[in-house]
Amino acid sequence: MGTKKKPFKLDVVSIRLVKDAPLRSEYPIRCPHDAVALIGEQLCEMDKEVVCVINLRTDCTPINCSIVSIGTVNESLVHPREMLKSSILSNASSMLIVHNHPSGRLSPSQQDCMMTDRMIKMCEYMGIPLQDHIIVAGDNSQFFSFKEKGLMKNPVISLVADYHKIEFKSPMVAEEGRAR
Repeated sequence: MGTKKKPFKLDVVSIRLVKDAPLRSEYPIRCPHDAVALIGEQLCEMDKEVVCVINLRTDCTPINCSIVSIGTVNESLVHPREMLKSSILSNASSMLIVHNHPSGRLSPSQQDCMMTDRMIKMCEYMGIPLQDHIIVAGDNSQFFSFKEKGLMKNPVISLVADYHKIEFKSPMVAEEGRAR
């Protein structure tokens, strides 16, 4: 006797933005001090590195804040898809990254710089510009702002209008080229 195959079922899922308790967010974030006043104190109380995204309207008024990663005492794992998720769902026109250094040291790590560079590029492609990346530490009286230090240069992206000129590069070809 043959066994009867069960029909294949594909789960249908929904992704929704769920609101938690609000932070005070009626005032625009015009400078790093405004962002630090909004969330810096909470982040400085954390004993682990916490990375959050503040999503902004066109007038720079915060829409919401999303905790993207809670790491260890000295690092946090972040990826652009996680960083941009709440921004897309919130219909944000721009965003800020704010994270803490539990060590109390304000200077950015190599990973902080690389993540900022990557996010500047990814945000530009997504049409949700990264306004700043701010690091808070200690008693929240000081902070490090990539923008204030002149390290936020949004790229100029030029798109090809003629399909004959589009160059598709396979990731596999790039990997093979590096191995040689």
